[in-house]
Amino acid sequence: MGIEIERKFLVDARKISAVNFTSEEKISQGYLASNPTIRVRLKNNRGFLTIKTSTIGITRGEFEYEIPIADAEELLKLCGTQVLKKIRRKISYGGHVWEVDFFEGRLKGLILAEVELSSPTESIYLPDWIAKEVSNNPRYFNSNLVKRSLRREKNIKRSRRIGR
Repeated sequence: MGIEIERKFLVDARKISAVNFTSEEKISQGYLASNPTIRVRLKNNRGFLTIKTSTIGITRGEFEYEIPIADAEELLKLCGTQVLKKIRRKISYGGHVWEVDFFEGRLKGLILAEVELSSPTESIYLPDWIAKEVSNNPRYFNSNLVKRSLRREKNIKRSRRIGR
């Protein structure tokens, strides 16, 4: 079993627009179960099946397997509306690779950044385009985002502008 140690942040859309990313990929991911989380993903014409254990702090167990693309496409159909679409861009900053997800569809406008660490206590330097840490907020787990609507995301952005 692999261990995922990850911190997650909301991104300031105005500041991120000036960033030069090193790569970009389109991702579709759906959720078959929530406890444990079972996810199917299409990324760069490759399919993946991932099982994630419960999160403790910023750490959780992760099993990920590449599967035939045809299988991933069929499994995504089983997810119904529980599918997220996003564009993931990567950039190196402060000795870490940051993955920045620009959500599409009903979550368009939401931008989240993630950085994987080697230990829960590892220090990181935050880029100026980071707005707020949401690592311990289950609302921002992708498995929960898939259930949310754009209206709720717009409310989050509006409340941030007035200082909440």
